[in-house]
Amino acid sequence: MTDIGVSMSIGEKKNRVAMDRRTLLRAGAAAAFAAPIGAFGAQAFSARGVVPTINFSEFPICKTASDAPPLTGAPRKLKLSWNAGAVCLAPLPVAIDYGFFQKQNLDIELINYSGSTDQLLEAIATGKSDAGLGMALRWLKPLEQGFDVKIAAGTHGGCMRVLTRVGSGVDKLADLKGKIVAVGDLAGPDKNFFSIQLAKQGFDPNKDVDWRAYPGNLLNVAVEKGEVQAFLASDPLAYLWLKDSQYKEVASNLDGEYRDKTCCIVGLRGSLVRNEPHVARAITQALLDAAMFTSQNPDKAAKSFQPYAPKTATLADLEAMARYHTHHHHPVGEVLKRELKGYADDLKTVSVFKQSTDTAKFAERIYVDVFSV
Repeated sequence: MTDIGVSMSIGEKKNRVAMDRRTLLRAGAAAAFAAPIGAFGAQAFSARGVVPTINFSEFPICKTASDAPPLTGAPRKLKLSWNAGAVCLAPLPVAIDYGFFQKQNLDIELINYSGSTDQLLEAIATGKSDAGLGMALRWLKPLEQGFDVKIAAGTHGGCMRVLTRVGSGVDKLADLKGKIVAVGDLAGPDKNFFSIQLAKQGFDPNKDVDWRAYPGNLLNVAVEKGEVQAFLASDPLAYLWLKDSQYKEVASNLDGEYRDKTCCIVGLRGSLVRNEPHVARAITQALLDAAMFTSQNPDKAAKSFQPYAPKTATLADLEAMARYHTHHHHPVGEVLKRELKGYADDLKTVSVFKQSTDTAKFAERIYVDVFSV
């Protein structure tokens, strides 16, 4: 397990010499995109300065907002893990740039963590990190094993796609039967998601499709060489590949019933929830407010995320992705529990979850209502 490094917090930054962080972040993000999934452990990013003049009355905050006052005393320092290359997590830099963490009296250190999910959840459970964001279909199986991590909210839907070359003969998901499909991770959330969709159409995704693993940034090369007939990818790479007229989208996780479901979730350290419930509420509230702001201000979200994006992604590209992802959908409460149970049921259909797992009890066990404190 790689220990999480130490970096400047927002409060400490004022006393440090200013650096060109955007150049450093672009270099780090480019390296993350160029490496196979799982090649990196934890990497600490020093936090950026907060815009001090944001007017919070300019937009309605999330309907799940708590009436609890912000934390008092010195700003509470917390470490929050994320994948810095995931454009769907744009609300995180938004929360720093526009003061949503500061509004809750939190001093957040963002940790870029793109190692294995088990390592990430272990880091949260053991206190190396206090919270994290990730994809439900990647997190739920490890959580079935009993990690002390609680799910407090969903953050958005959309970001996974099936792509192919024009003229490949793959026009719909059912056309993947008998085909070779490239994936970045054989246990990844996109493979799980589209396997579930194939199962719902009566196919056996483990027998009817030949899934093959490739480095994430070379998925398109595999289809161009004719080694595969389609591939699974997430934004921003999927979106950028689709700008080439030789590619087309076959399916996404915003199709059908999943259009109104979350795909990414907020996980909190179990001991934080038990011992400091008001801190757990504060960080969740900040993230939900940032998600709503992102939904209503995709142009500003694009600028906040730009330092982490591939150099080939323009501001217009990032804004389009922020609009495409459903940042207005960030469920809590019974809605989220139903979605978590539904995903667990889905994972049973493709033999990822044990058939003996009681999915209703599982959803109840992993969810926490931080707004009841």
